[in-house]
Order: sequence, then C-alpha cells, then structure tokens
Amino acid sequence: MYDNQQRPEQGPLAGFTVGVTAARRAEELGALLQRRGASVLHAPALRIVPLADDGELLAATKELIDQAPDIVVATTAIGFRGWIEAADGWGLGEDLLARLREVELLARGPKVKGAIRAAGLTEEWSPSSESMAEVLDRLLEEGVDGRRIAVQLHGEPLPGFVEALRAAGAEVVGVPVYRWMPPEDIAPLDRLIDATITRSLDALTFTSAPAAASLLSRAEERGLLSDLLAALHHDVLPACVGPVTALPLQARGVDTVQPERFRLGPLVQLLCQELPARTRTLPIAGHRVEIRGHAVMVDGALRPVPPAGMSLLRALCRRPGWVVARAELLRALPGAGRDEHAVETAIARLRTALGAPKLIQTVVKRGYRLALDPAADSKYADV
Repeated sequence: MYDNQQRPEQGPLAGFTVGVTAARRAEELGALLQRRGASVLHAPALRIVPLADDGELLAATKELIDQAPDIVVATTAIGFRGWIEAADGWGLGEDLLARLREVELLARGPKVKGAIRAAGLTEEWSPSSESMAEVLDRLLEEGVDGRRIAVQLHGEPLPGFVEALRAAGAEVVGVPVYRWMPPEDIAPLDRLIDATITRSLDALTFTSAPAAASLLSRAEERGLLSDLLAALHHDVLPACVGPVTALPLQARGVDTVQPERFRLGPLVQLLCQELPARTRTLPIAGHRVEIRGHAVMVDGALRPVPPAGMSLLRALCRRPGWVVARAELLRALPGAGRDEHAVETAIARLRTALGAPKLIQTVVKRGYRLALDPAADSKYADV
C-alpha cells in the first residue's frame, strides 16, 4: 500500500512503463520504481545457479587451501558468502577461513566488506570507487610478477582484469562461485522483448552484463535482434547500473545511460530525470499537456490513456495544430482495418480519457487537430 500523502501516480515516473531484467534484487528495484509512479514489467533475463555441488569450485577451494595465494580479490557479497557456505558444506570451512586470514584480502566495495567481516575476516583494502579497474590499478602499481592471486568470479565478465594480471606476471586462480543460466521459463522474457519492440516500454533497466547478453541472445534466437536494437537506439531508453553491465549493449552499438554511483537507488533517480526530460509538453486549449509513455499529464494531473488513444495522440503531436486526415489517423490506429468510423470512436474515447474534450478539435470533412494555443502557433508552424 502507498501512503496517500505520496500517491505514486503523481511521482516523477507516473505514466511511464519500465522493464526490469534483473534476477537478483528485482523486487527491490521494482518497488523503487513503483514508489515513484512507474508501471513495471519484470522478466528475469537469467537465473543464478549456485555451485555448491560443483567440482570446479571444490577443486579451486582445495587448491587454495593446499597452496596459499598471496592475494584474494572478493568481488561480490553474495559470491563470497556462497563460497564460505559451500566450503562449510564440504567440511572445509575452517580450513578456508584459516587460509584467508593469512593472505592480503581485497574487497571490491562495502557490501563485500560486510560479507568478509561477517565471516570473521578483515579486508586489507577496498577502493572508494567500488570499481574493479581501481583494484587492478592498485595491484599493478604494487607489482604482481610471480605472485599468486585468487579472484572470486561472479558470473559477469571482468574485461581485461585477469588478462592484465597474467600479462604482468601473476599466476591467477579463478574461484567460480555461481553461474548465470537462461531463465527456466522463457515466456516472460519473450514478452519483455515484444514490449520493447512495440514501444510499450519507455525504459529498460539492466543490473548485470549477463542479463543484457541474455536478452540480446534471446532476441537473436527469435530473429528479432534488429528490431530490438532499433527500439533501444531510438525510443526505449536502456539504463544500466554501471559500465560493465553496459558492455554487451555497447558491443551492439547501443548507447546507454548510467548513474555516477553504481547502485539501484541512483539508477532509479537517473530515470526520474531522463524520462520526464524526453517527454513533449504542449500548450493546448489553455492547458499544459505533457505526453508520457502510457498516460498524459493535463495541468499536472495524470490521465491514463488506452494504447489506441496514445497512438492517435502521438500522430496528432507530430504536427501540433495542423489538421491530420482521418485516413492518416486510421493508419496510426493499431488493428483498425479500413473503417474510418473507428477513428471517430477512438477520438471520442481519447477525449474522455483526457478529461478536456476541447484539446482535440474536429475539422469537418478533413480530420482532427490539437487546439494549440495561438501563442504557440508560430513555434510549431514549420514542424
């Protein structure tokens, strides 16, 4: 339930629909978006598979216990906790903790530091930027030639990290704590892809590189990759929690927006700035009309509009104040066929939804126009 004093429909994201691809912390991200007024469409683009029974993780753990590394780099809190829990399950927990007490332990950020300390350990250092690039810079400055470095892998690519360490002479041992896999039920992801292509979404959020890669891969399997990329290039805003997450999209030529701090809260705040800034506001019939994704703000009041009405409104807005013929509006109306009476019906419903019938004028025998205020006519005369 929402506090009546802060009605979500009046929030900065009111009238917008945002897609969420996250598998982990999806509920948290969805709640943050909804509290700011957004409609949320969630489809996990992947699932996390723990490796507690995986021979690869067991072998890496035994190797590190038997032959101590000089440095251990912990990259995620969930991964570090999972590693300790898996070692406990194998009866190796105390041996692993004893070994980790002897080494230089680096934590990528505050959450990992919390997991390290919860295990009774103390990190040597953590970067203020929470960036693996800063961790790499520190290691290379210290010198890694001949040193043995264990890196807790976390399902996302670490571009250049391991390669740079090896090129500088380090022996790198990967600790694969969990893996990303495609979702068991692919139908929600397909619906999310379809919603992106049909522009039913205003923004699509990504919190991990594997989620972005999985979405692109699924679209390619369905023969829809070019359509998806076209939507992300022009109409649907791709928002990533950080630069590593954005890499699969950038590899396809898609520009993304990212917050300065790589966290969910700043990601949502970024959307609160970006989406309203992309809307069009027009002075019509003495009202201030702001056209959002699936709704219209009329003098600051949110007016939900059905998809057919939004299609007509966007067609009218392409040339504000100009008459748009019924035949052109019919082409903009999804699934309307050839009957121009469908336009009249949809316009009537649109007027009702807007709550201000005079916003749209009927021009007899010609079509319809937005009743643009006279002072604005010159501004839009050549649109």
